[in-house]
Amino acid sequence: MDMRIMGFDSPLFSTLQHILDGADEGDKSFSAPTQTYVRDAKAMAATPADVKEYPNSYVFVVDMPGLKSGNIKVQVEDDNVLLISGERKREAEEKDGAKYVRMERRVGKFMRKFSLPENANTDAISAVCQDGVLTVTVEKLPPPEPKKRKAIEVKVA
Repeated sequence: MDMRIMGFDSPLFSTLQHILDGADEGDKSFSAPTQTYVRDAKAMAATPADVKEYPNSYVFVVDMPGLKSGNIKVQVEDDNVLLISGERKREAEEKDGAKYVRMERRVGKFMRKFSLPENANTDAISAVCQDGVLTVTVEKLPPPEPKKRKAIEVKVA
């Protein structure tokens, strides 16, 4: 069925029609998100964070329950994106004859990405993990000094 016949000429409907046609014909030009992308998106949605701005710094507070500091990564990518990640693995299912009756605690990947402002000093970042709470401090660059007036001597020609 051609969407133009029905009066739907918008790009959105064209794209939807292309997807539907591709599903019928086995067209692989439109690909679904990768498993890594889906996993990362779920991890970012499930990792709560607080962001505070102080006069001289930005502070990111992220819950990382059950993670040791060695299992947490704090990185800067693309010069202005702060990436905080970690992964908590499930303990062995049966240890000393114990079996899980209920499993509600979150396991898997923790991740958040933050775009840093222009005045963030990516060379002055510190991270501290205490009691399952990660605190990342990004210092601010000092404000640029105002340009001073420069006197130009006027000469007689």
